[in-house]
Parts: sequence; structure tokens; C-alpha cells
Amino acid sequence: MDSSASQPETRSPGNSPQPPQQPELIPVPEYQFPTDKIHRGHIKEGKTPLALIACGSFSPVTFLHLRMFEMASDFVRFNTDFEVIGGWLSPVSDAYKKVGLAAGHHRVTMCRAAVEHSSWLMVDSFETDVRNAAGEPVYVPTARVLDHFDHEINEVLGGVDGKKVKICLLAGSDLIQTMSTPNLWSPADLDIILGQYGAFIIERSGTDIEEALASLRQYENNIWVISQVIQNDVSSTKVRLFLKKDLSVRYLIPDPVVAYIEEHGLFQDRPPSEGGKDKAADDTNDNSSGLLKPESSKGVLRRQVSSGV
Repeated sequence: MDSSASQPETRSPGNSPQPPQQPELIPVPEYQFPTDKIHRGHIKEGKTPLALIACGSFSPVTFLHLRMFEMASDFVRFNTDFEVIGGWLSPVSDAYKKVGLAAGHHRVTMCRAAVEHSSWLMVDSFETDVRNAAGEPVYVPTARVLDHFDHEINEVLGGVDGKKVKICLLAGSDLIQTMSTPNLWSPADLDIILGQYGAFIIERSGTDIEEALASLRQYENNIWVISQVIQNDVSSTKVRLFLKKDLSVRYLIPDPVVAYIEEHGLFQDRPPSEGGKDKAADDTNDNSSGLLKPESSKGVLRRQVSSGV
């Protein structure tokens, strides 16, 4: 799903782990926290305003990334005492160095194109805009990303309707599974992410959510699990494989994102071209993804037609 590609915050070995040194995070001068779609009206009696934050690679953003927010919004309305005031996609820094990671400015632009017509989804470029003292991109731990949102929404904006906004991570169940893996995430960061803030987790096939939550029981009152009624396993990884093999990705990702990828020649092992029409040559020696190549799919179609299928 690639819903939250946040790098696990590792702890040092030994009985007394030393907390990692926290670099000074300096956003580029032109950075602005997006607030244009925040619901600033009256919050219903007995409700607590809620901000949903999805941290991830978004390389590229898919319909499932967007659908996660809608599933969470529905769940919140019918099952909690929260009221959603906004949702943010937070693309990870270029310092993350993940395979298949497009440049941060491309990922931010694609995410913004994907949510352009949403009434409540925004894109925060903080992670891709932040720099260390030397002016270099720096990886921002998930806990510090949530601290950033808490500061911008509750301190700078003063909350919503006179109430403090609950900041929560929105992620797939594969991320919560990594959080339950011993010595992978810093206990201090887990206390911040799951204890101080909280998380809404989208279930996905292939992940045993009960097993994943077994070692996180101390946070169970701050974790909400949302079932996928309609299963969707589209991921950025699969989209990149489709593009590499010159297969269509329409209706897997938003049309403006498709157009942007074609224009800039992203994920296709080729330089951008005029109109983005020419494609990279298909790697005929690699079908490890199990995807049909165009020639193969045509052959299947011909066989189906000839057999009356």
C-alpha cells in the first residue's frame, strides 16, 4: 500500500539505549504550512476536533492513499467522539533514500494535483523542505512530524473553535506491524506517536493486525483499527512496476498524476520527452512482478476471442 513509508526509528543496542541526536530542522524560507482547507467552523457538542496525518513516500500517490482518508473519515463519524477538521499527506524527505523514491518536489506536486478538488485534503511539504544546519535534506522521524503538526495547528493557529485538535497518524496495518517488532522503533518515539498522539490504522490483507497489536497493548485506547470493506491492494510499488513495463496506470492513480508522470518521464528509466509520449523499452528478461507485458496480453486476448470467450 505504501500508505506510510516512514522509516522506523531504530534504538541503540544494549540495556540503556541512547536517544538519537536530534538535528535542528530548518524549513526552506518559502515553506508555508497548508491551512486553506481546515474546517474552522463550530465543532459539535461533545466532539473533539481531529487532524489526520499520512506520512509516506507517495512515489507516486495512488487512489488507495486518498481512499484511506475517506475510510478514516467515515469511521470517525460513526464510531468516535472526534470530528475531522482536515487531512494532510506528508511526503517523506529525499534523505529517506528509498528505492524508487522520486525527487521530493515531484512527489509534492503529484500529491497536490491529486487532492486539488478535495474539500479537506492538503499536502504539507515540511518533510521535503526541511534542512539541517548545513542546508542539506534531513530525514524527519514520524514523531517529530506529528510534533510539527501539533505546533502548527494547536500553537500557531490556536486549535479550532477554541478546542485543542487531536493529532493522529493515518497508516496501513503493515506499519503498525513494524511498530510491534522488537528493537526496530525507538520506545520514546512510540510513546509520542501512539501514546501522546494516536493512530488510525487501515487493515490490509496479509497482515495479522491482532498479532501486531499484541505487544502494543499499552496504547490500545489510542489506536483505532479500520476494516477495508472493499479490498484494494494498489500500491506505489506496483504502479512503478506497471510504468517500467510500459503498462497503463490509468484508474490506479489520479489522471493529473498520470499526466505529470508522463510529462516528466518519472519511474520509467528514461529522460522526459516532449509530451511524454515515448516509453522506455520493456525489460524482457524480468517478469518477476507477474505482470503481463503488452505482447503477452494481446496474445491472451487473441486466444480468448478465437475460443469464443
